[in-house]
Amino acid sequence: MGYGCGFALGMSGIPWVIMAEIFPVNIKASAGSLVVLNSWASAWVTTYAFNFMLEWSPAGTFFIFCGMCAFTILFIWKLVPETKGRALEEIQSTMTTS
Repeated sequence: MGYGCGFALGMSGIPWVIMAEIFPVNIKASAGSLVVLNSWASAWVTTYAFNFMLEWSPAGTFFIFCGMCAFTILFIWKLVPETKGRALEEIQSTMTTS
C-alpha cells in the first residue's frame, strides 16, 4: 500500500509531464498514446511482480526499487531538458541540436 501511494504521488506523473512539455503538436497524439501504453504497462508489470519479489526477498525487493528510482532520477537529471519559461520551439531546437 505504501509503495503504491508513493509511486502515485511521485514517479507515476513523470511520463505525463514529459509528454505534455516536449512533444511537438503534430505528433503529440501518437506519442501520447505510446506514453500512456508504456506507463500503464510498466505499472502493471511492477504491480504483478511486486508480490513475487517480496516473497523472494523483502529487502532485495526494496533495494531493486530503490535502484530503479535512483536510475530514474539520474535519467531525469541528465537527459530531460528544463522547460520552465521556454517556448515549445526553443525546447525542440535544443533537442534537435544536441
